[in-house]
Amino acid sequence: MPYIAHTQQPVDAQSLAQVELAHYMNQQAQAVAPTKDPLTDRERRIIATIIERTPEEIKNIWIEAGITVWVQLVDGGRLPFERNWFATRVQEVKATLPETPRERNERLSAELEAACTKFGLTHGQIDWLSFSTTLYLNRLCIGFIGYNRANQWYSRRNQLGGSRTVKGVNAAIASLGVRQPVAA
Repeated sequence: MPYIAHTQQPVDAQSLAQVELAHYMNQQAQAVAPTKDPLTDRERRIIATIIERTPEEIKNIWIEAGITVWVQLVDGGRLPFERNWFATRVQEVKATLPETPRERNERLSAELEAACTKFGLTHGQIDWLSFSTTLYLNRLCIGFIGYNRANQWYSRRNQLGGSRTVKGVNAAIASLGVRQPVAA
């Protein structure tokens, strides 16, 4: 039986670092980089309503040659639509599609942020189920604000006090006695 003699080579820090780097690079090359989904949940619901499928079946959408809208399905199928017809249907469905609670909260949060900036206020953590929070002016609690099921903003000075309902977030903040800062 032939035997192979192994000779021990001296190991230096640079060769160890190169081996470790090569191993790390190999691991990184095998890891799949996460990609951002090109469609939002709302867009998937709109497309699914138009083509009479479920939102989970929609994979992607693109326009080819400025004429044809292609909808790719998860199972690999593709459906072509005329661009103008599809655009018209998107507008019709958008107008009738109700917003989800998450979309509602995102919209209300953006309105609240804009109003707080306008009035020079900050707010505490938002209770997403009831959409309510505490407002602060220079770290001093000035009241509570929220959005009710009747689609109205409300505000109150203390937690147990009566609330005033108004149409907009700016009016709700103003009902707490807060005025916009005047530029000097």
